[in-house]
Amino acid sequence: MNAPILKLFGLVLVLFAALAGMTSYNSVIKAEEYRANALNKRPLIEQAQVKRGVIRARDGSLLARSVKGEDGLYVRRYPEAAERFSHAIGYDFGLTIGRAGLERSRNDALAGETDEISSIVADLSGRRRIGDNVITNLDPRAQQIALKALAGRRGAIVAIEPATGKVRVMASTPGYDPSALRDPQVFKRLNRTTNSPLFNRATQAGYAPGSTMKVVTAAAALDSGLFTPQSTVLGRSPIVVSGVPLKNFSNKQFGAIPLTTALTNSVNTVWAQVAQKLGRERMQEYMQRFGFGSDPALDYPDGQMLPSGVYDLKKEQLIPLDSRRVDIGRVGIGQERLRVTPLQMAVVAATVANGGVRMKPRITSRIVDQDGRTVRRIEPERAERVMSARSAAQLTQMMSDVVREGTGTAAALEGIEVAGKTGTAELNIERRINQPWFIGFAPRAKPKIAIAVTLENIVGAQGGVVAAPIARQVMQELLR
Repeated sequence: MNAPILKLFGLVLVLFAALAGMTSYNSVIKAEEYRANALNKRPLIEQAQVKRGVIRARDGSLLARSVKGEDGLYVRRYPEAAERFSHAIGYDFGLTIGRAGLERSRNDALAGETDEISSIVADLSGRRRIGDNVITNLDPRAQQIALKALAGRRGAIVAIEPATGKVRVMASTPGYDPSALRDPQVFKRLNRTTNSPLFNRATQAGYAPGSTMKVVTAAAALDSGLFTPQSTVLGRSPIVVSGVPLKNFSNKQFGAIPLTTALTNSVNTVWAQVAQKLGRERMQEYMQRFGFGSDPALDYPDGQMLPSGVYDLKKEQLIPLDSRRVDIGRVGIGQERLRVTPLQMAVVAATVANGGVRMKPRITSRIVDQDGRTVRRIEPERAERVMSARSAAQLTQMMSDVVREGTGTAAALEGIEVAGKTGTAELNIERRINQPWFIGFAPRAKPKIAIAVTLENIVGAQGGVVAAPIARQVMQELLR
């Protein structure tokens, strides 16, 4: 073979190697990046050819299914019952508006993509890929009661099993009909609506927590060893906190009172002083233990969850509590620039109820294949111990007093002892616009359910009057 031919042959080999290398690079190394690119519709078309698994409620009620269209592609359908769970379940219209909620976070299971190798083998062998079914922990009856109690007002309710983290209720109002989103114009219109019905207030809305935050402050105080339920603090009003006067509700005066009395009567000046004595570092430590400062460990899309904490409201960024810009006294009573989600505050209540151990919240109960076999069971998973069992028991007693004789009496259940805490964040004092709250759990001795309830911008409303009765209705259903 002469030299020119050898050179040509070598060039061909080099070009072939380069082609093979680039092909491998694009199809393997860059594959995930290309699949994630919003402009690349090929993965979406491929998934639309797969019969997606169904989603069911705790009682087996159908919440989402797929039907085949005339073009051979599958389209998602949502029965009437799904509208109750629109935010938790979300939607899947990948070719037009994308996915949200559980449809997005459990997409791999629903689309039958158990792992990359199995999916490739199924495609090459010509086997029809079928998605697995997702069974949730969501309770239709309790969800309906929650939505009815919210009565169309903007707000949210989250109910969790303390020992397992199972999310039994996730209600956000106003809601929407997921079936209507088949029309992209409807999606655009709802996105522009001032009430933001596509917005999941349970996981995305950052609200001022008001006095419900005193539960976190009390947990840090008791567990630090610096305070006991009998420790006394002067409750006079006003006092100066960070150079600014702070008053109790209605400027009510208290003498030297135990922390139990201070929680029962929600005495601002006492808890602000407690937070100041605990200091920024200790308050930050316990808030982080409760889950503040990071996305909740929920099987839900990260982009649809807001971390709770103190925010720079202009930059929409979290501020570390050890920053001198933070008024730790007011953080301790749920003021300052503290923003929390209803999910976060439900986790706070559930952690106290669970003896001080925070569990990871879960919407999904199990993944089931088309033959009814359980492919994966979502077992309870511990996040961390937040406080000692002794501190949790002391705090439970204090929260029980709130419901028995304090600001939370409207949450009381006949024959069942409830522990809880009310909150009323004053958003506009002149116009009397408030953010009412209630968090709590029941039964006190062996808690089965923890709950957080809040409503947006309610004129003249207090947590004990508006939110506590709603919590009672939902808890009553879940404890049946």
